[in-house]
Amino acid sequence: MNEVLIDVTRLVDRFMRGRLPTGVDRVGLAYVHHYGHRAQAVVRWAGHSWVLPRAQSDKLFEWLFAPTTGRTAVRHIASGMLAGWNAQGVAGRFLFNTGHSGLERVVYPAMLRRMQVKPLFLVHDLIPITHPEYCRAGEDARHISRMNNVLALASGVITNSQATLGQLALFARHSGQAMPPSVAVLLAPGMLAATAGARPMEAPYFVILSTIEPRKNHWLLLQVWRRLVERLGAQAPRLVVIGQRGWECENVVDLLERCAPLRGFVSEHSSCSDAELVTYLHHAQALLFPSFVEGYGMPLVEALALGVPVIASDLPVFREIAAGIPEYVDPLDGKRWGELVMEYAQPQSQSRAAQLVRLADFKVPGWPDHFAKVDALLTQLSESEQHG
Repeated sequence: MNEVLIDVTRLVDRFMRGRLPTGVDRVGLAYVHHYGHRAQAVVRWAGHSWVLPRAQSDKLFEWLFAPTTGRTAVRHIASGMLAGWNAQGVAGRFLFNTGHSGLERVVYPAMLRRMQVKPLFLVHDLIPITHPEYCRAGEDARHISRMNNVLALASGVITNSQATLGQLALFARHSGQAMPPSVAVLLAPGMLAATAGARPMEAPYFVILSTIEPRKNHWLLLQVWRRLVERLGAQAPRLVVIGQRGWECENVVDLLERCAPLRGFVSEHSSCSDAELVTYLHHAQALLFPSFVEGYGMPLVEALALGVPVIASDLPVFREIAAGIPEYVDPLDGKRWGELVMEYAQPQSQSRAAQLVRLADFKVPGWPDHFAKVDALLTQLSESEQHG
């Protein structure tokens, strides 16, 4: 296949600031890993864009998988700008944007027209539009701009689930816009290469793995845990909170930092290596996933792929990914969450044993299948252009 372009602006920006990779970032890295051998990097800054030559692109791609200092990335980018800043020879190529990056900016359409490329956008969710109350103020307007640009500019769209594709199609219909050629493809787990270490604590424990933000519903779990500790004392199970602190999460932070009954029973880990994440998940009684809404749910896939039971909110996308394997609960039903935690904490839990049996039928999404379907979309678009 012909060479492609990959917009790595989001990855470069986050890693230069020392941020750990989110699920969206891991997807971006997977695209670099798959297409990097025949790709050039696109970097945007201050309203301008640059396509780095192959040599500098290769060095920047290599840096993304083992970020050292930001100065190193700047050197690769600056060298590429000097060697080939004007993006000559890229007209007609497919350009991947895998993280919504820059799509809200008014200069973005002009950039694509100037480059004369065929954009392919990976849409992760429409949550800021469908559930703005869980996002930063103003994020709904920004995301409407992003999705409008996706529909107006895309040669093709990739979504992480049928649920997300359905939301995008609904948005297109309500806004009177046509849907570009699209494919919904599940995402592979991002950290299975690591090996689990020794059990991190003797007591039975559960894990919640996500950025701390309102829609992830940490607050409910912490209230559940406070009641468990008040009722059971030292016999209460433990909760391991893994993820960086996000936005509008002050009530959760107050509980984590100032709630005396939770001390010694709830631990927060804002920075974990892949090996530590795998270790915590591998030995857990279950992953807890009480979100109000999700576009996908990478932690669910990662836990099930490791053979770890999941107790999750009853969301359509979770059933799309995992069918009837997890234990599903209403995200507002604190009483039921507490009951299931206590049931799964027991050494001879029948409910946990039953889910482990169901787990044997879980088909782990894989990157080879994902990219086979993406490549099929590229072929379809190329053939359509030739016959058009």
